[in-house]
Amino acid sequence: MAKILSTFFFFTFLVCSSQIEKTVPIIEQNPNTLVDSTTLILNDIKTVQDTTIFKAVFDNEHAASLDKKWLEDLYSNTLFDSIYESVTELNFENVDYPELPTDTLKARLKELDARTPFNVEYNPALESVIKSYLKNRRESLQKLITLSAYYFPMFERELDNYNIPLEIKYLAVVESALKPRAKSRVGATGLWQFMYSTGILYGLDVSSYVDERSDPIKSTEAAAKYLEKLYEIFGDWDLALAAYNSGPGNVTKAIRRSGGYQNYWNIRHNLPRETAGYLPAFLANMYIFEYAEQHGFKKLKPEFAYIETDTIRVKQMITLDQVSEVTDVDIEELQFLNPSYKLDIIPHVKGKDYTLRLPMSVLGNFVSNEDTIYAYAKAEFDKREKPLPQFSETKDKTIYVVRSGDYLGRLSRKFGVRVSQIMQWNGLRSNDIRVGQRLTIYPSNYVAATSTAKTVSTPAKTSLTSNISGDIITYTVKSGDSLWSISQKFPGVSVQNIKDWNDISGSKLKPGMKLKISKG
Repeated sequence: MAKILSTFFFFTFLVCSSQIEKTVPIIEQNPNTLVDSTTLILNDIKTVQDTTIFKAVFDNEHAASLDKKWLEDLYSNTLFDSIYESVTELNFENVDYPELPTDTLKARLKELDARTPFNVEYNPALESVIKSYLKNRRESLQKLITLSAYYFPMFERELDNYNIPLEIKYLAVVESALKPRAKSRVGATGLWQFMYSTGILYGLDVSSYVDERSDPIKSTEAAAKYLEKLYEIFGDWDLALAAYNSGPGNVTKAIRRSGGYQNYWNIRHNLPRETAGYLPAFLANMYIFEYAEQHGFKKLKPEFAYIETDTIRVKQMITLDQVSEVTDVDIEELQFLNPSYKLDIIPHVKGKDYTLRLPMSVLGNFVSNEDTIYAYAKAEFDKREKPLPQFSETKDKTIYVVRSGDYLGRLSRKFGVRVSQIMQWNGLRSNDIRVGQRLTIYPSNYVAATSTAKTVSTPAKTSLTSNISGDIITYTVKSGDSLWSISQKFPGVSVQNIKDWNDISGSKLKPGMKLKISKG
């Protein structure tokens, strides 16, 4: 009797294992179906009890053990939706690129293989991807190589903290093209393309103001933790990357379908199409970056070096355009350095440590004048309580059609307003604007050429000097001056006053400039 019962439970286990594999794709797509999937399995057990003939189906032992590990932690919130179109469209056809002989490529890949835990062995598919990139993507590759000089040092520090191969930094090139605010069609966001639920799972703060999936350091730490877990499960970095893209379940299914092979290149044809091109794209970028100079790419110094910046914990809500005014750093530079603030507003929330990253050259001045800066920011926020700025009237409204090359920073200078104001007037939740989009703007130092709500391309300037009244003096700009620091020298004078009085649309000043200032 005991033998009969043990046989019954053995076959029950087999059917359960089979059913789990059938339901894994459902669970991967929607974790909420886990309860329903469990019900299906229990129903199958009931069917087994009523069946007299069993068909033995043996699972792959290794793949089943991997499934057990990732199912235990419910790794259904994977990053498999984040792959770029360029990866899914790889066709691995031969590419004519005589500048890179096959023998030279084989020798270099052998050198690369010796110093990395990834399997960088030559194969025709990898050769076709490398040559295709070198032939067709040189301009974008040069931009990425230049941009990497800023991002890679911070990536390497976080990866090293978790004992992750430093070559993983090239994964961010494939995932996001090193764009911190990159967003896929399904919502995967940031340099490492985290879905919302995965980002939350790994401790990234996502709110109306903040999206730490776009924070280079915090998102890299989260990616390192996730990859560390995937390597713990699969014991192979190639498979860990495949799982990062398509989900652990798809990798274990590919292992089964291949007959138990555990090498990426042996299971590639059983992986989803986008994942089949994922590792070749990663390895191709690794090769090109490692041998960039040999292929004529220049390693240029980026606009910012990571070590030339530092962070300050904010003590009060402040906007990037306010910071731009008091530091004389362009708003676009601040947006680049602080990509996780969705509305260009740094909130101050109890229990949260939100920071502002600044160039070292202005950091000292900011810290030395914190109290004054925060008082200025508060006064600005108090003014914004009104539906429109004090200097604007409804009849001054302009409907601007976005052109190619436009961005919010440029438009803010063009119309003499703040980036955050344009966002507020148009209900924008990010800095992204598209060609042809219609924006409502209430200009400060411009007026529409025609009536309200007419589309314009070049608004006419008002007469600015007529706005000045009272005792007028001429101030000569000194080295280190900013619009904000000058405004602080004259009670009752704002940055916007100085801009209006002197027809200034940006924030940059040059020593020796003459500025008209009204003393009242």
